[in-house]
Amino acid sequence: MLLKRSDHQISANSQSVREMQLEEVLTSLRVIELPLRSKFQGLTKREVALFQGKNGWAEFSPFTEYNDQESKKWLDSAIETATKSFQVIRSEIPINGTIPDSENEQEIAELVESYDGAKVFKVKVGRNLQSDLVRLARVSKYSPSAKLRIDVNGLWTVPDAIHNIRAICDQVAGNLEYVEQPVATIDELRELRAELEINVKIAVDEALRKSNAPLDLNLKGAADILILKVAPLGGIAKSLEIGERHKLPLVVSSALESAVGITHGLTLAAALPDISYACGLATGKLFAEDIAQHEISGGNIRVAKPEIDEDRLTRFTVSKGRLEWWRQRITRVWEVAP
Repeated sequence: MLLKRSDHQISANSQSVREMQLEEVLTSLRVIELPLRSKFQGLTKREVALFQGKNGWAEFSPFTEYNDQESKKWLDSAIETATKSFQVIRSEIPINGTIPDSENEQEIAELVESYDGAKVFKVKVGRNLQSDLVRLARVSKYSPSAKLRIDVNGLWTVPDAIHNIRAICDQVAGNLEYVEQPVATIDELRELRAELEINVKIAVDEALRKSNAPLDLNLKGAADILILKVAPLGGIAKSLEIGERHKLPLVVSSALESAVGITHGLTLAAALPDISYACGLATGKLFAEDIAQHEISGGNIRVAKPEIDEDRLTRFTVSKGRLEWWRQRITRVWEVAP
């Protein structure tokens, strides 16, 4: 569905990400800690920093262990979204449900149901094959017709990947849509695709977003699909440039952001010329509570800026000590050289 100009403000400006001053960021800064429904990637809570620019709220939320150099792209992205608008061509985005590496069947059943109408599920795997197979079986039990994706986060060696992908394919038959980052490096991805005798699509995530030069990567023979995450890649404009450069099918996904950060991902997905795959932008369902809600219906999520719940914004505000930690972090990251 195309959006009319009146439905979404459009600007073609090319402002620098440093159009905002540091003091502007720090003056409006709010830091919150959101509770997760269950442990996800080792986390039970997610701390995010929010600030306002002329385009509204923006999110800066690199994980706390990330160094200042890696966090710079996240800050560039946040400033971009606080100051710029982008042309969008669709009003809703197909989504996948995301299933953490949970052993709890009831939790999996509730999560599957929460992604209203989702026809695709991305399942976290990689640490134990038998547990992975059980988890995949449970997702299929509660959504029998759904396509499945598995996200390995680069945990496997090439031999392990070959063995495990075969075992998973034997179980889920033709329902495996793709495997995301099964091994860590581009060279390993290329080796895996050369040696894997079954026809399985491979998506690249970490090897792209953790690269110092994502535009210069040679992905030939290594990947079939590109995962784009706005903040780790440095913003919407940079993500669009990366997608155009590599000319692979694209999946826009989240980095476990709050509803504010998800809005940035939705804007990117809505600006892409084509969407061939459902996007991983429904991770708000992994939070027990959030400061806003994005509407999911029939397996799609609406492209809109959600209304911030001021009571929750206040309730989830961190201590003065944590606020100061984030102020100092932003100040340091601001000074990191391009």
